[in-house]
Formats: sequence, C-alpha cells, structure tokens
Amino acid sequence: MKLWRWVLLLVVVAALAAFGWHWIAEDPGYVLLRLRGWRVETTVVAAVVILVLAWALLSLAWRLLRWPFGALSRRHRRLSQQRLGEGLIALFEGRHGDAERDLNRASRLPSVRGPALLASAEAASRRGEHGRALEALNQAAQSAPQAARVLRARVLRREGKSSEALALLAPEADKGSLAPAGWRELALAALASGDLRRARDALTPLQKSAALGARGYAALEIQVLSATINAAADGATLNALWSQLPKAQRRVPAIIDAYARRAAAFGLTLPAMDEVESALRREWSPLLIETYGALAGEDIEARLHRAEGWLDAHPNDANLLLTLGRMCVRLKLWGKAHQYLNRSLALAPSGAAWEASGDAFAGQGDFTNAQRCYRNALATARGETAAPLPQTANPAYPDTHPTAVEERDVHGVPRLRE
Repeated sequence: MKLWRWVLLLVVVAALAAFGWHWIAEDPGYVLLRLRGWRVETTVVAAVVILVLAWALLSLAWRLLRWPFGALSRRHRRLSQQRLGEGLIALFEGRHGDAERDLNRASRLPSVRGPALLASAEAASRRGEHGRALEALNQAAQSAPQAARVLRARVLRREGKSSEALALLAPEADKGSLAPAGWRELALAALASGDLRRARDALTPLQKSAALGARGYAALEIQVLSATINAAADGATLNALWSQLPKAQRRVPAIIDAYARRAAAFGLTLPAMDEVESALRREWSPLLIETYGALAGEDIEARLHRAEGWLDAHPNDANLLLTLGRMCVRLKLWGKAHQYLNRSLALAPSGAAWEASGDAFAGQGDFTNAQRCYRNALATARGETAAPLPQTANPAYPDTHPTAVEERDVHGVPRLRE
C-alpha cells in the first residue's frame, strides 16, 4: 500500500476515535453484576475492556497448556515435510528406491498425503513396480482423484496396457473435464491402441491449454496426424482426410511429407507433388526437398530441371544436392550424380549421401568403389570416420568449397565484401 493511503487511513481512524470518545463520554453507560453477596458496578466501556482482557488471558493459558502436547505433532509435521523434500530430490536424481521410501513416510502427514503418494507411485512405476504404483494410486485417489487417474493411465500405458488407459480416461474426456496431462495421456494411449479419432480429438484441448508448449505440442501433433495419414485405406479416404485438416496443420513440413508419401503409394503422384512444391514456395524445407526427390513418378526429368533451378537460391544446401544426386542416379546421369553427391558430402557428410554414391558406382559397374561407399554409409551411421575414396574414383573431382551467395541491399544493388 502506498504512503498516502496509510496517511489517509490513520486520519480516518483518528477522526472516528475522537467522535467515538465524545459520544461515550456523554453517557458511558452502567453495568451492575451481583452474585452471592458480591456486587460490582462499572461502566460499559470498562466492562468491555475487562471481557477482552479475560478472553486474551484464557487464550494464552490454553495455548500454554496445549504446547507440550503439540510438540510431538510439530516434530512429526517437520519430519514429514523434510522427507517429502528429500523424496522428491531422490526421484529427480533417479534414486527411485530411496524416493519411494521417503515419500511413503511423508504420506503419513495428512496435509501432504496426496502429493507424497502421487510421487511415490511415479517412483515405483519408474522402477518397474507397476503393482506397487497402482496400490499407491488407490490411496492417493482419496485426496487427489483427478491427478491419480491421470497417473494411473500413465502407469498402465507404460505397462503396455494402452487400451485400459484409454478406457480409464474416456469418460472424463467425453465430459471435457480432463486436465492437460490427461489429454496428453489420452492422445498417447489412443495412438498406441489404434484409436486415431480420439487421438486427434485430444489435440484441440491441448492446443487451447498451451500446457505442452509450442515445441511439445508440435511434436505430438506431427505424431498423431502422421499416424492418421498412414492409416488411410485408400486414396479417396486420404484426400477426404487431407481436406478436413485445418490449413495450419496442412502447412507443417512433416505432415506434408507423410501425406505426399502416402498419396504417392496410392498412385496420386500429382497431388503429392503439388503439395510439396507449394510448401517449398512458401518456405524452404530440407525434409520436403528429400521428399521431392524420393517420390516415384515418370516426370523425374522435369522434376530434376525444376530442382536444379533452386540451386541459384540455395547453392550450399546439402539436402538439395543429395536430392539432385539421387534423381540423377535414377536417370543414369552418372557424371552429374557424382558431381552433386560429392559436393553434398563435402558440405555435410551423411550416410544417405554415401549410399547414393554407392548406387551411382554400382550403376556404372564399379562395384569396388560402390562397396567402399556403402561401408562409409555404415560407418557414418555409427558415428565413425568415413574413409576417403581414391582419387582415381573421381578424376574430375569438382570444387567442393561453399559457393559465395551474392548479397544485395533493399534497392537491389550488390554489396561489396570487406
């Protein structure tokens, strides 16, 4: 509270005290108390003051009498709170046995019983003691029923009983009263049990709650929608599902990748290409560049020419160079394939680029170098160092240094480099 408010409050109290004193002074009142020959006479003000003092003295005496008896309960409360803190620290440090022991002891205090039992159940679940976790949750449900239900579903899902976890959360989900953690568990349980409709329905409340954060929600959304797209039985079902998705979801690169690959599997190559090319025009995506080159179709030569046109804007993109190399391998353009793949390996060595180089050598009949490339692909995947190819494998080895990109100002005038 600001200083002027305190000053105003003091002025009001002083004014009320002054007027009240004058009002009482005019007629202080009269109180007569007579008991067994005793007679006490006083004013109303004095009687009120005596009663207040008597109440204060009685309260103090009662507290003094209770203090020895409350010492044990205070010690029990202090130890329980200390064990709760130590149990939570042990849980986060991975000492799940110690955590379960301390948390079970802390649960004897009624005020922390619910949180202690929930944390104890989590510790038991992480140890693989699912039965003990469910027993702790049975007790925790008396003080924290909703949190216990969500944690029970998580324990069941970890145990491989996703259908039971889904059945446990479904009634609350139908009422729309699940907590954010419950919606997440519902989505994961539905995804594991194959109920993709419920998994998709759980995305909307999770997005509204913002409980997972942007990154966490995006990862769950991609997982659910990719599984839904891959479960489409035919092209008509896939197109109907795709048209029903909100525009924001149809612009996520990973979801576009899942749709394009599934559509191409049903022979819908043109719609898949349209979605990928539209997404690349909106925003450059290394994932979709790889998708663009991996899709089947007879227009591979036209796609190669379009992709080569993107080199002007992205000359040092290893994923684009890898895609160009793969398409050249499919067209049996061995020289161009080696040029693109060697440059991709120089910019960002990857197992996929070594594998594509192996395909190019195998297509030329050079199985020795093809085997070397495949070994390098395995070594790169294991995090080991790839062995360089002999210079005779690529006599016209291209320049693999990054290409300088011309920088221009807002008026289109090239900037001079310092």
